[in-house]
Amino acid sequence: QVQFVESGGGLVQAGGALRLSCAASGRTFSIYAMGWFRQAPGNEREFLAAITWRGDFTYYRASVRGRFVISRDNAKNTVYLQMNNLKPEDTAVYYCAADPVPGSWPPSANTDYDYWGQGTQVTVSS
Repeated sequence: QVQFVESGGGLVQAGGALRLSCAASGRTFSIYAMGWFRQAPGNEREFLAAITWRGDFTYYRASVRGRFVISRDNAKNTVYLQMNNLKPEDTAVYYCAADPVPGSWPPSANTDYDYWGQGTQVTVSS
């Protein structure tokens, strides 16, 4: 099992920035890649970005590429999502997740991930 502690969400004005953190514990050696997703009320959970556990590859949803940056700190077993120039439509609950199975890249489907964080709320006011 892999467990996560997410943090960094909150309320921010449009144009502002937030950095989300996802600290992993447990069987972290089994992780192939980490991803960030979000889910707004009434919408399906959508993929945002992924990074290999080693940090050598990243991939982004087209709509956030250039505004969001995924990164990881090996020493802290933590993955980050830096979100810049936030817009009201970025309001959602944000989740980190772990994909334990090496395979096709990028892992952009919900079903690619076995372990999920509890979610952190991000609200962007206009």
